[in-house]
Amino acid sequence: MTIRHLTTTALSALVLVFASGCAVTRGQETVGAYVDDTAITTAVKGRFIDNKDVDASAISVETLNGTVMLSGFAKSLKEKTTAEGITWKIAGVKNVKNEIAIRP
Repeated sequence: MTIRHLTTTALSALVLVFASGCAVTRGQETVGAYVDDTAITTAVKGRFIDNKDVDASAISVETLNGTVMLSGFAKSLKEKTTAEGITWKIAGVKNVKNEIAIRP
């Protein structure tokens, strides 16, 4: 792994933990599931950054109980389907909701 990838992954994990509304306090999931979901979200974003066909800055990733929600904008159908395909390859992903809009 490159230092850039490690730094991005670590920073993403910290942002997700501190900036997101903690689902644990709202009773939506257990602490273990929250940690697993954070790891899934971080892994997806990291893979998006590594992939030249996907603009990681234009796609948002949220995970709840193993279900990943992709939203944002893609420049083509290929980018949208590539993002979904990458997401399905992450360990722990149970379902993917691809709400990415295509905007040329």
